[in-house]
Amino acid sequence: MTNPKASIKRIRRNNIFYWIGKIAYKLSGWKTEGEFPDLPKSVVIVAHHTSNWDLPVGLMASFIFRMKAYWIGKHTLFRWPIGGLLKRLGGIPVNRNKTENIVDQVVEVFRERSEFMLVVTPEGTRKKVERWKSGFYRIAKEAEVPIVCAYLDYKRKVTGIGPVIFPNEDREEALRKIREFYDKVTAKFPEKRGPVTFSF
Repeated sequence: MTNPKASIKRIRRNNIFYWIGKIAYKLSGWKTEGEFPDLPKSVVIVAHHTSNWDLPVGLMASFIFRMKAYWIGKHTLFRWPIGGLLKRLGGIPVNRNKTENIVDQVVEVFRERSEFMLVVTPEGTRKKVERWKSGFYRIAKEAEVPIVCAYLDYKRKVTGIGPVIFPNEDREEALRKIREFYDKVTAKFPEKRGPVTFSF
């Protein structure tokens, strides 16, 4: 994995990015719902991840919501000619063949910064999975930051912000809330959507 500390060099977001997102959504028929909560730190989970389209749709939504976010992606996404731009847009490449402890590294970044927002796709891949990866919950728990549920609903062509989950509450109750929320969200390819279950 690329060291997150070395990857925090993002283009400064401004009104240009906001209008790029608004125009892209207007032309494509997408819309947004809700408002992003005023939180200095958070782990934002986005589901369901079944298509390459999730990245551009989600990225345009982040412009509209004016999210100053960083996100983790497979290292092969960051190849020339767009790799440098994706990093400047908050992307942090991860090599899944390596064994570095990503949770510990990201938690350290949270503790060292007064403001930090990390976006994660818990499924970790576009392929159908048997369960979500638990890294997002472990990061939020150890960094003592809330989890914000965001979604891409392809049936309604809506991206939006859902409930805020606090990992210091009962774990099973927190995961039940997450599961019930995302059970109502339609993926680009519903047949590739795995069950919202977790392992620790």
